[in-house]
Amino acid sequence: MPSSGRSPRRSLAACAGLALAATGLSFAPLPAHAVSPNLVISEVYGGGGNTGAPLRSDFIELHNPTDAAVDLSGLTLEYRSVTNGSGGKLALSGTLAPGKHFLVKGADGNNAALPALPTPDATSTFNIAGTGGQVLVYRGASFTGAGNLAGATGIVDMVGWGANGSGAPAASYETAAAAATANATSVSRTKADADNNADEFTVGAPTPQSSGAGPVEPEPPADPVDATIPEIQGTGAASPLVGDVVTTTGVVTAVPQFLYGFYLQTPGTGAEADRTASDGVFVYYPNGSGAISVEPGDHVEVTGEVAEHAGQTQIRTSAAQVTELTTPAAAPVPYTGAWPATDAAKETLEGMLFGVRDREFTVADTYSTNVYGEVGLALGDTPLLQPTEVADPRDASAIAAVVADNAARAITLDDGSGTSFTSNKNLVPAYVSDTDPVRVGAGVEFVEDVILTEGGSTSAPTYRFQPLVSVDGSRFPATSPAVFEDTREAAPDASRVDPDGEAELAIASFNVLNYFTTLGDADDDNVGDDGCRPYTDRAGDGTNVNTGCDQRGAWDPEDFARQQEKIVAAINAMDADVVGLMEIENSLVLGEEADEATESLVAALNADAGSEVWAANPSSADLPPAAEMDVITNAIIYKPAAVRRVGEARALGELSGAGEAFDNAREPIAQVFTSTEGGEPFLFVVNHFKSKGSGVDDGTGQGNANPDRVRQAEALATWVEGVRVEEDVDAAYLLGDFNAYTMEDPIRLLDEAGYADVTSATGNDEYSYLFSGLVGSLDHVLANDAALASITGSDVWSINSGESIALEYSRFNYHGADFHAPGPYRSSDHDPVVVGIDTVAEPTDPGPVTPSPTDPPTPGPSDPTDPPTPGPTDPTEPPAPEPVKPTVRAFWYPQQVVAGRTRAVLTVKVHAQGEAADGWVRVSFPGKRTKVVKLEDGVLKVRLWKFGGAGDKTLTITYNGRGDVAARSIVRVVRVVRR
Repeated sequence: MPSSGRSPRRSLAACAGLALAATGLSFAPLPAHAVSPNLVISEVYGGGGNTGAPLRSDFIELHNPTDAAVDLSGLTLEYRSVTNGSGGKLALSGTLAPGKHFLVKGADGNNAALPALPTPDATSTFNIAGTGGQVLVYRGASFTGAGNLAGATGIVDMVGWGANGSGAPAASYETAAAAATANATSVSRTKADADNNADEFTVGAPTPQSSGAGPVEPEPPADPVDATIPEIQGTGAASPLVGDVVTTTGVVTAVPQFLYGFYLQTPGTGAEADRTASDGVFVYYPNGSGAISVEPGDHVEVTGEVAEHAGQTQIRTSAAQVTELTTPAAAPVPYTGAWPATDAAKETLEGMLFGVRDREFTVADTYSTNVYGEVGLALGDTPLLQPTEVADPRDASAIAAVVADNAARAITLDDGSGTSFTSNKNLVPAYVSDTDPVRVGAGVEFVEDVILTEGGSTSAPTYRFQPLVSVDGSRFPATSPAVFEDTREAAPDASRVDPDGEAELAIASFNVLNYFTTLGDADDDNVGDDGCRPYTDRAGDGTNVNTGCDQRGAWDPEDFARQQEKIVAAINAMDADVVGLMEIENSLVLGEEADEATESLVAALNADAGSEVWAANPSSADLPPAAEMDVITNAIIYKPAAVRRVGEARALGELSGAGEAFDNAREPIAQVFTSTEGGEPFLFVVNHFKSKGSGVDDGTGQGNANPDRVRQAEALATWVEGVRVEEDVDAAYLLGDFNAYTMEDPIRLLDEAGYADVTSATGNDEYSYLFSGLVGSLDHVLANDAALASITGSDVWSINSGESIALEYSRFNYHGADFHAPGPYRSSDHDPVVVGIDTVAEPTDPGPVTPSPTDPPTPGPSDPTDPPTPGPTDPTEPPAPEPVKPTVRAFWYPQQVVAGRTRAVLTVKVHAQGEAADGWVRVSFPGKRTKVVKLEDGVLKVRLWKFGGAGDKTLTITYNGRGDVAARSIVRVVRVVRR
């Protein structure tokens, strides 16, 4: 059950309330009350089985304060969270005798050794939060109201208590919400029902009663014991003193105002290199515990109960139990020693000042930033990697090394609020901005130190940095403890795409995140079309389609306009000539004209460009019937001024039936293009393999449906080779969203079929996708040898995956600030991949022209002289000329080759006496199959192998010689590194 974040000390008022409850106080019947004449909620408890709890189970107790029996049939008991999340319902039945209680048991906590409840009258699945919530009893099967429910029609009784993380009271209540509870306390009724929760309910020890038993007597409070902070923390993951009341002293180091407490550290500590227990601890004030008046630097004594919450050791106290000391104490200092790479090392620093200003960090995760106001960081200058992006899925040691590196470097930067900004939508999350973006891959420079602690999810807590002062999202970045590098680029990096200025074309792959022109609410009447139901913003207006219909994407015309303007901005800034699109509406499947969505996007692109720049490639006649296709499809758009279509559009449409390779994926589509400047034609193939979201998990760490993607890769390779032969084209580019990381089986199989990953081959270490805090590339451009020879470079244009989802059109008006902007950033969840190509051959220099030989002139009659008589012939033949020694040069790109990932492109140039040589070159390496390649105009390009381990790799490059040019071998050493 949810663990309490708050645990107040017992006060005199609470004890007085307990005394009343323990006496079995009955309430005199009220005069004709509008909605609660004969049944009341008398107590609610949600800390059962948690740390510091006196009982094993949660419970709700009802009471009949009248002198007549109460019929419970037709009544519903419902629990809701403090933010109005549904927690379940229970239909009541039976009769409750006069003056009796009705006990409903809820969920059990982890500590089964705690005392059980009295025998309950009913059992529910209610998992009641330890700090607050709402309990309602009403007539009928449902009730939808919220807010002040005093006198609400249908309500028999209800109580709202506690507050959310930002201090807002429970979502519904009568007149005013009652105070918050903790794992050790309940809210119990101490006054007759007058529809005022704050006045009628008191926080105190839980005293459950059923219709057949009196209250369970709670344990008397323990006397406090003196303990140092290291003794409270202990040497393990949890405190050895949990549940004990302790008194300790220390110096206040931080007061994050939204965390309802402060951090305390042993005087003078922080510089120690070796330690076994932490010298810091969090002191927590539950709701109603008084104002926090301490400041950093204060020397204080604290008495309170030791508890664990989300992995963090706490002392739960109140203002009355915190005393400022007048004795001087040495100020703690931030820890600046070695990075704590293990959880055990971090645990020894939990709650302490931590020095970060001289450490290097990189943003690693922004996916949940708009939800919890936190940013994932990685120590060092790179984000955290999907293991199968860089390691063979079947190489257990290599995978384990990546996993271990991720774990050692990962840390979360919190905002010091503990707030859910998707539940409290009128607030502004920290670290979200369109003008000062926080992006994956960006460098982080801290301007102040932090507290290292543990927190977040109670079920899966993580170590994190808490700022010394809570970050106010409405004033970010002014209140941020760190400055984030702005890594946005207005366009793809030309120095990567075309470093030598040789490309005459650029091609690209772009997943456009469910671009649908068929909307969920096309007439914007707030009623979904065709049964569509939306995701909604904070005003309850739809943003994008959730469920109920076939279409996806934008909800209404305004949402579509926001989505489209971002996609248009991205594509027009991409400066590509041919673009493969994924996740675009399959208009035919939705009963519209084929290509309607693609043509609509082209029209918007041209309107933005100011002229007819783009054209839509028509759908292929090879596609299967609409019934066999998905509602999303692939598409091709191109610039007619740059390329010409050759032949008809092609598609792999024969394998979409049930049980066939593409029955759960989008059909590959293809078109042959040629540059309008001439050059060789090339085959452009767009793909979108089965996602990892569902399907069989084969246990190889490659996500669900890997066997399906393998079948799709095999079918694609076979089909493309057939199309190349039919279309008489050598170069082929396979691009799209393969839903497979670079080292996974589908990409490996296509590589073995002769299609190299272009970003790897060009030394590009960028990534196109972020999932679960790890980066990798699901989007690829693959090229065969003929295509690879034309590539000038590549760039993954990082405009989407690393940006906060709060900037996406689907999150418009989700928060108390408007983050929408019309530019390309967060136009999708995938980054586009752009590749430069040069299909036009350089003109060949024919060299100096030699005149054709002619017969010598015949002497005329005017020449009286006879030719001289030749002398005796020399019987010795002149010696044969020595073969010309050629010049053999070799270089490769990229210069840095990463083990298990990079397949460098080797270029060899052979010349003899300044002329290009012809013939063959052998490239060999021990244990690898020798590559034999023919020279063309004295030059060849060939993909090298992937090298499994780091180190120097010695290649032997041998020219075989030809005619009067001698053979020659050279040796080159390739330095292979492990990233």
